[in-house]
Amino acid sequence: MSKLQLTKEDGKRRGRYVARLAGIDAEGEITFRHRGEGIISADHAGVPDEMAGQGVAKALLDYMLEDARRSGLRIIPLCPFVRSQYAKHPEWADLFTTKPGEDP
Repeated sequence: MSKLQLTKEDGKRRGRYVARLAGIDAEGEITFRHRGEGIISADHAGVPDEMAGQGVAKALLDYMLEDARRSGLRIIPLCPFVRSQYAKHPEWADLFTTKPGEDP
């Protein structure tokens, strides 16, 4: 994957994890909301067609998980992509508010 840049944009109520690839005028994202002290919800993941097949969604998810671990956050997995990946990785349970495969 060429020159993937991952960042976090964090507002008072909402934010997003953003992926940009050099030479592509589009962004991938995982949007989130602050749901209380130390809790966010992963609401939506989206990767435009221009970025498809380059591992962008997985890189965004890994970035979100690293940030949650570093920041002491727990995640409500509302996004179907996040929820499906979590179901495959029960070792992430300490970062989520539900059990793997459980609907929030």
